[in-house]
Amino acid sequence: MTPTTKMTAPRKQFAMAALALAVITGASTSAMARLTLTPHPTRLAQATPPLQSTPGAESKPSVPSEPTTTGQRPQETPPQPARPDAEARDAGAKPALPPAPAEKVAPPITAK
Repeated sequence: MTPTTKMTAPRKQFAMAALALAVITGASTSAMARLTLTPHPTRLAQATPPLQSTPGAESKPSVPSEPTTTGQRPQETPPQPARPDAEARDAGAKPALPPAPAEKVAPPITAK
């Protein structure tokens, strides 16, 4: 039985695809082998010079002193409300917070 031209074209395409796959597989395998087998270059770190003290460090304190606090709220500024009263709103004051959303009320859940 002689092969027809209908059968030889797919065979040639299959052979070309198999050859391309083999070349790609071989190239990636050799690249991975080269990456894993070659030693990495040795990196050296530069040493830092020894630490030197600041001139006059003996006379300066090493840690700043703690700030003196009374632990109480300052009395000069009284706390302001988040929502201004009606007189302040009429004068042009805006509330610090947006209006609260309306509550959603649903009927109670009944037991079955």
